Amino acid sequence: MISHAGTIPLILLLAAAPSAARANDSTYTDLDTDHCKTLSPEDAEGGGISLQCKGLKDYAVYFKEGDLRQSILYGPAGEAYIDGVFESFEPFNHTARKIEWRLGPDGKPTATIIRWFVENIDPATGEPSPKVEGQVLVVSKVAGEDGMGCVVGYVDALANPEPNVLARQIADTKADGFLCGTDKADFTGVRGPKAADHTHSFPQ
Repeated sequence: MISHAGTIPLILLLAAAPSAARANDSTYTDLDTDHCKTLSPEDAEGGGISLQCKGLKDYAVYFKEGDLRQSILYGPAGEAYIDGVFESFEPFNHTARKIEWRLGPDGKPTATIIRWFVENIDPATGEPSPKVEGQVLVVSKVAGEDGMGCVVGYVDALANPEPNVLARQIADTKADGFLCGTDKADFTGVRGPKAADHTHSFPQ
């Protein structure tokens, strides 16, 4: 009688291989707003501006700023989304310069992660203060063939011990099936007092 005991480890190894191949990966780019194409000129009164910046390969980054608040859209977004989407936070805010792109099994970017700095108001002074500044990792869906991209989730980077791990989990599990303008993006993990309310504006 032939023993099959020796084949078990090989079978287990082969069974695990497809799972390993499906693991998502990350790559990084810099957000360089000094070298972008201007889509709409800066509004001297409100300080608003809309830019198309270099992203990952052919995937552009659309950066907006208005009233000292910023918004970012990624990938081949449709004109209605480029013009009409603005997702940010209620207090004044600004983003970091490093973008993490989450790649699918085919190597194409499916989501991004970027750190947002939220300039909360210090109750003692009535002004923004570094003492109460919030930091939030914002996870966004990269626009696909439908031209729709948007924020899919948030992680309070100050209240969670491994915020980047949580953000990658959101990117890998929620971005693909997330319906922009319909599904609601919210916080995952612990949300502390410095993680301000987020805002969303979509085209009609």
